[in-house]
Amino acid sequence: MPIYTMQDRTTFAFSAENPTGAKGGGTRGGDCEKLRPCIDIQPGETATLCDTQGPGMITHIWFTGYIGHSFILRIYWDDMERPSVEAPISAFFGCAYDENFADRDGNYPVLNSAMVLVAPGRGYNCYWEMPFKKRCRITMENRGAEKQTLFYMISGWHGAVPESSGYFHAAYRQEHPVERGRSYTVIDGIRGKGSFAGMTLACGVNGHNTCWVEGEAKMYIDGDKRPSLNYTGTEDYFCGAYAFGNDVYQHRYQTFSGLYVGMYAILGSDSELYNQQQRFLLYRWHVKDPVYFEHDFRMVMDNLGWTGPRYDDYTTTAYWYLSEPAPVPVKLPGDQEMVMR
Repeated sequence: MPIYTMQDRTTFAFSAENPTGAKGGGTRGGDCEKLRPCIDIQPGETATLCDTQGPGMITHIWFTGYIGHSFILRIYWDDMERPSVEAPISAFFGCAYDENFADRDGNYPVLNSAMVLVAPGRGYNCYWEMPFKKRCRITMENRGAEKQTLFYMISGWHGAVPESSGYFHAAYRQEHPVERGRSYTVIDGIRGKGSFAGMTLACGVNGHNTCWVEGEAKMYIDGDKRPSLNYTGTEDYFCGAYAFGNDVYQHRYQTFSGLYVGMYAILGSDSELYNQQQRFLLYRWHVKDPVYFEHDFRMVMDNLGWTGPRYDDYTTTAYWYLSEPAPVPVKLPGDQEMVMR
């Protein structure tokens, strides 16, 4: 809806300065005083960042400070006891390699898309629209061994949402490594009416890089025995071609970050195609081409190279909407199991 269209809505924002999100509830300091810009979360502690009654919509989330895998982001809709969003904060924003998130020149890669923005210096921004009818509760758990600091701003509005509005969901999965010869499951167990909205992928190449992107992406809709959507290769699913390489002129990978798709970072040397032990960070948002389903949905990706099946490390976050809130259909691995190397 155009920004100039007048609405019967009230804006809210939760932050360390305004933890209740109340109107006029921000800092009690004077001009140029910074009283509470962040919070500390102790080991084993879960902090409530946002708890508000509906109807309304979350429109923007911003995080910085510690943004590693030990921080677990959870979102609960309409008094659900189990979360509909559950993922390490780093993987949720497409940065699963949080322990070593810098390119070969020591710079932070920038993810510059319509739905997620990772700005230099690890400014994490989410623009997925998240409508809710009764309640929204957002928490952050520290599963690590040390106290960590979080800066945050969660903003949105209160007001009527269309009855047909779906609820936002997101779930994390990993296989380190993928079992050779078997497809990697991006997401399974989604039940109900909804639409698949996209995914992020972090791939850590193991062994010789014999064009790791030959694996096909496959989507199964409403009881499919064989996929309804079948992409010809991993780079093709992420809207690239020929291994993301600039074969003719440079014979090297070339990163890109678009509104809805990208391979925005290569960690390790990208001086030539098919180098060993490279790490790739990719995303695709199905904003302009949602994948609709009536009853169920699942997605897999083959891990395949020119010379046959591979055993690379895959980490993904899947995003989707459902007509009713549901708990995530997959359990998180342990904190140390999530470390991406």
